[in-house]
Amino acid sequence: MKKKNILAYVGHNHDKNRVKNDFYPTPFNATYELLEKEKLLDPIYECACGDGAISKVLIEKGYEVYSSDLIDRGYGEVGVDFLKSTDKRFNTIITNPPFNLSTEFTLKALELSQRYVIFLNKLSFLEGIKRRQTLFNRGHLKTVYVFTKRLKFGGSGLMAFAWYIFDKQYCGTAELKWI
Repeated sequence: MKKKNILAYVGHNHDKNRVKNDFYPTPFNATYELLEKEKLLDPIYECACGDGAISKVLIEKGYEVYSSDLIDRGYGEVGVDFLKSTDKRFNTIITNPPFNLSTEFTLKALELSQRYVIFLNKLSFLEGIKRRQTLFNRGHLKTVYVFTKRLKFGGSGLMAFAWYIFDKQYCGTAELKWI
């Protein structure tokens, strides 16, 4: 395997050509597969909705969804900075967060959510001293659904992803499952 491919595999962007604002639309199948495993609790807030990929699937499946994003990508309420939100209260907050702000988004969602926080993130999100201390040691991470088959974001499927299910009423050890 070439060095460039190995670096991409672990999440390094060799060409420094990241998509502006970390916008990587969620493949529809990722949300469908989550819904085969979990029943979500209404109302739901998709706090970084992008082009509506997650929201559209949830609405199709009959969920009550409010969608917003800081950047206008043609879907949801525009100009909403989730990290500065103080008044958005929902039973479930779900998103595919900007990867460079994943920890901050998760902590903010746990502050605002009434019950569940469900985030699509790299499997490597489990790593890190800061995340362990500020996030995972709380005991609210209930389930991690690892994708058996790699998700393809814009044609690339080099990184491993998972759905992270946080339940504010849960206190224990996370269960690892596969989709």
